Amino acid sequence: MAEVTDLGHGDGTFPRRRRIAMDDVDRGVAMPTIKIGGALMLAIALLIAAVMPARGEVGLKANDLVEIAVESNPQVRAVYAQWEAAQHQVLQNYAPADPTFTYSNVDSSKDFNAALHAHAFSETFQFPGEAFLQADESRRTAEIARLRYEAAVRDLRAGVETAYYQVVLDEGLIAINGENIGNLKQVVNVTQAQYTGGQAQQSDFIGAELALEQAQLQQRQYQTNRLNDRAGLNQLLYRKPAAPLDLDQKIELKPLEIKLDKAVDTATHARQEILAAALTEKNSTTAVTLAEMEYLPNYTVGYEFDYILQSGARPLPGVTQAHTFSIGFNMPVFFWIHQREDVRSAQHSLQAARYSMNSVLSQTEATVTQLFQSAQFAYESAQVYSGRLIPLADQDFKVALVAYQSGKVDFLTLSSALQSDYASRLTYLQNANQFFAGEVALEQAIGAPLHQ
Repeated sequence: MAEVTDLGHGDGTFPRRRRIAMDDVDRGVAMPTIKIGGALMLAIALLIAAVMPARGEVGLKANDLVEIAVESNPQVRAVYAQWEAAQHQVLQNYAPADPTFTYSNVDSSKDFNAALHAHAFSETFQFPGEAFLQADESRRTAEIARLRYEAAVRDLRAGVETAYYQVVLDEGLIAINGENIGNLKQVVNVTQAQYTGGQAQQSDFIGAELALEQAQLQQRQYQTNRLNDRAGLNQLLYRKPAAPLDLDQKIELKPLEIKLDKAVDTATHARQEILAAALTEKNSTTAVTLAEMEYLPNYTVGYEFDYILQSGARPLPGVTQAHTFSIGFNMPVFFWIHQREDVRSAQHSLQAARYSMNSVLSQTEATVTQLFQSAQFAYESAQVYSGRLIPLADQDFKVALVAYQSGKVDFLTLSSALQSDYASRLTYLQNANQFFAGEVALEQAIGAPLHQ
């Protein structure tokens, strides 16, 4: 589960596939087989070329990066292969065990003159209906593997979006600190002029220079963070750490387009963990039925053909061939130890599956509610800062700078105004970061994208 992190160095959804309803949990979704090799690398290259912007156009956005990551990320491909493997374990449940053929050379003497040759076939069958229930279990298990794949894509999407937004916020930090450096240079020039004219203390000029040096050093730290975060994004895209990325670096906050009650309802019908828990509960119910069917006997059908060679072995004069049919049942003599314990074990497993289902539902409802409320507040706070507080802080600094030049305010007042201006822009980015992180985590908790 993604967590809302602080700005600096403090996750999602899967790609736009159909939303899964609770009625769909027993149905699989077909997907083209991923082929490994040169064809795959060519396909990835073509995909990157398709989404890469031309010169002068807007750079890559989060959705473009997610498409590249899903095609190339080895962890997602591994989970997809596991889903493929699970699908090939369904059909074999319908096939009975292989028949047994036995050939006997009966009462053979030392020169191999046998009394008869016996040819026997036997086949063991489960009680009718067990195979269909076992196939249903395997089919649901394959569906759970599909949901794991969807969850892996969802979590990868969350990771890519988080890394992308972090790079965008790095750029915002660098831009804001760059503006702060520009303001500090103005303050240094003003304090130097005031000090030269004997209208300010030397400590004012030294304090301004100190603040400027610190801001410039901080800028180097932000630039280093940008390089590291870009390397992390490239890792999720399965690219070299220093590979160039042409990104759309515009910070754009879009309000949540879904209501809280709708978000909770969607999560209870779409989150992969909930659907997997529902399938696990169904499998546990089937397991109870199969355990109870152990009381019913399995059976063996046999056929034997005897070719009688010696007259003394013939049951009637002139009879040289004999056919024998047989049917046998296993007798559950020890059912009170074996079958009874299997049934009780399956019943307890069913109870555990139901409790797990209720736990996941409750946890999802609480998580979605918390993330929604936090993301909503972060969005509203960012809007207040960008629309009202930042302009006021910027105006306050400009007024304080003029007042300092005219001797109406001291250096401490000017420095406080500059710090407030910088802090208001920084707080806006922090709220933007909280919103982006909360939105990604909300999508990951719901299991479906918020923006269609």
